[in-house]
Amino acid sequence: MWVQDPLANSLVNIMNSEERGKNECIVTPAPKLIANVLRVLQKSGYVGEFEYIDDGRLGKLRIQLLGRINKCGVIKPYFNVSYKDLERVAQQYLPGKEIGFIILTTPKGIMTHKEALANRIGGRLLAYVY
Repeated sequence: MWVQDPLANSLVNIMNSEERGKNECIVTPAPKLIANVLRVLQKSGYVGEFEYIDDGRLGKLRIQLLGRINKCGVIKPYFNVSYKDLERVAQQYLPGKEIGFIILTTPKGIMTHKEALANRIGGRLLAYVY
């Protein structure tokens, strides 16, 4: 199965499983980017444990859902954003000031926009979650 955007497909899969009240979902393919985004979500308490399943092809991720995600999605195209513009971009994609976060990739790794503000670095926007 050929996938255009694995990150978008995985977030849609997670979102659909959350809406249906499932306890877990399986995401395929499983590149490192999705695993790193899941680590950020896990650290923030939006998803539980996840494990990599080697199926001999592209791999799968089994994700434990906690029912905390109201909405998530990718930000397309992946815009570059400077440190000074992070607050404005957060207002654009999030429903409230302290609700959710934006995930971005920076020179110091994948992190939330709140961590990027604390580290005073910008990066490329990947996704939003609330």
